[in-house]
Amino acid sequence: MVKEIERAGIPVVHIATVVPISLTIGANRIVPAVGIPYPLGDPNLGEDKSKKIRRELVELALKALMTPVEEQTVFEK
Repeated sequence: MVKEIERAGIPVVHIATVVPISLTIGANRIVPAVGIPYPLGDPNLGEDKSKKIRRELVELALKALMTPVEEQTVFEK
């Protein structure tokens, strides 16, 4: 679905728990997530730390959206 949305001219960021799969399907902008059971946080760290993780990932995803790309790009912290 990511590729189809991009073809329509809408930039997409794929926040992915398994980056190699995102690369295989052809996502252009990839932000690695925390992990499979909790991609945007870690309940073991408490709400404050999980909120910080979520905010950082969303900010990175917004930066990725604003970045023109010509090929698949993985945006790391």
